[in-house]
Amino acid sequence: MKNISSLIVCIVISITLVQYRVSYSDMKPGNPPLKVTFWDACGYYLYLPAICKYHDYKELKWLTDVDKKYSVTGGNGWQAEKLKNGNCVFKYLGGVALMELPFYYIGDLVAKHSHYPPDGFSPPYQYALGFGILVYCIIAILLLRKILLLYFNDTVVSITLLMLCLATNFIQYACIDNGQSHAYIFLLYALVLYSTLKWHKQPTATWAILTGYVIGLATICRPTEAIMLFIPLLWNTHNKIAAKEKWQLVKQHKSHIMYAGIAGIVGILPQLIYWKMATGDLMYDVGSKWEFLSPHFRVLFGWEKGWFVYTPITILFVAGLFFIKQFPFRKSAIWFCLLNVYIIIAWHEWRYGGSYSTRALVQSYPVFALPFAAVVDKINMKKWRVFFYALCAYLLAVNLFQLYQYNTTILLYDGMNKAYYKRIYLNPNPSPIDMSAIDSNEIISNEAAYHKTVLINRDSILTILGGATYPLTEIKLQDHNGAGANSWLKVECSIKAPGYLWQSYLNATLQQGDSTKQSRVRLFNPISKDDSINDYAFYVRVPQYFERASVKVNVSSAMDFKGVVYKLKVTEFEK
Repeated sequence: MKNISSLIVCIVISITLVQYRVSYSDMKPGNPPLKVTFWDACGYYLYLPAICKYHDYKELKWLTDVDKKYSVTGGNGWQAEKLKNGNCVFKYLGGVALMELPFYYIGDLVAKHSHYPPDGFSPPYQYALGFGILVYCIIAILLLRKILLLYFNDTVVSITLLMLCLATNFIQYACIDNGQSHAYIFLLYALVLYSTLKWHKQPTATWAILTGYVIGLATICRPTEAIMLFIPLLWNTHNKIAAKEKWQLVKQHKSHIMYAGIAGIVGILPQLIYWKMATGDLMYDVGSKWEFLSPHFRVLFGWEKGWFVYTPITILFVAGLFFIKQFPFRKSAIWFCLLNVYIIIAWHEWRYGGSYSTRALVQSYPVFALPFAAVVDKINMKKWRVFFYALCAYLLAVNLFQLYQYNTTILLYDGMNKAYYKRIYLNPNPSPIDMSAIDSNEIISNEAAYHKTVLINRDSILTILGGATYPLTEIKLQDHNGAGANSWLKVECSIKAPGYLWQSYLNATLQQGDSTKQSRVRLFNPISKDDSINDYAFYVRVPQYFERASVKVNVSSAMDFKGVVYKLKVTEFEK
């Protein structure tokens, strides 16, 4: 059978996607049911219950009771904004809701014929959405395979699909956080590539209409996806001869361009109708803000969520743009990919909320697959390709491990830094000292190289009854040599608090005269648990001019903190 390798890869990817969705669906008895429609995902979904179930998309009187029951908005229903005319308007566009519609009706049908309430948010709806999107993803992957096989051999396509889907953050947004827009638009990019290719091969009104409609629908999923237009516009313009043939083809089929334009308007029309009925105007400003003159390159290279840092295979997504000179998609891919990245890094909210790597680029991976396949093809012709295969295997394994870390909160959804990432990289059991790197980069690499003095080691139980700041101990440090001295403190503590770890800290304050230095670690960290005994540890480097300092250790909290300290140890290290 021809091209069997890439077909097997598609099957493996499909099975992996289903397995991940099952693993993160809380199907075990006693666990809370799956909740897909939460935070941003709720904002995209609200159109469906509002229009199809409650017939109230203006006042949203039903939303308060739903939120009390299911806690879907994340607080105060911020996904909708109150207008001066008394109506509410959704802050998210409705394209995703249109794509969710078949799964909504499946969930509604199941709910009506089961013991679950048919209220738009009960488990049947959540599972229909959570698993239904996988159908779209699998269709997109099969389409992408078909497109890539026109230009590359089976081995190259197999590697491209495998790394694109399993060595990136695609899994997170196709299987786990899949109520957001990314996986839905992923299909639209695959469709527009396929319809563009088919029209250029054999122009028909059908392919033109499909291309226009998909672009329109993508635009009301996320307005920035309108740059999808560059794909059909610049396709087959990679050299002068091809460009001449392309524009002659366009002239011969002018009516197709008109059909595509009308189809694009039809794709956008549902959003315009909704805005007109809710606000009185055809257009509504959803409040996005861009900083095009000062783009945030940390989106690509930063330690917080950098695309190239956490999913480094994506470096080849961009590098491949240098290897597509002979392909008809050359200008389409170059212009689209560069504009897309520029728009993504120019958004003022560059963190894009809680995310693994840069989630705002996930939906456009089908386009990036073209230059990526080109660079894979180039490498595959080299003698050292075996090293590339080994690198791919390593990056795939790292990504799967990091997905585990992300979904167990060890890899933070927000607030990552270089020191902490270094401590947890491929670390299955991070320690309290590893956790301290979230808040401090002061860490002794080798304690054995220092002379150690235990200043206090208290194992007795100390109960904290309350208060914003609760002192634990104050210690005078030993005299040392002053300038040039290398002195550190290590604070270790075991604390149990019944649900009050959030916004609470273990602090150490060094003081000499009017000079102070404060270090702290959060009590709510990835390895801590409410109402359990949690261990904390962190280092503090003593400033060289602190010859006779004292150290105060305390617990501080933004709320009334009650807890128990089971252990407190302070050790000084000197060279």
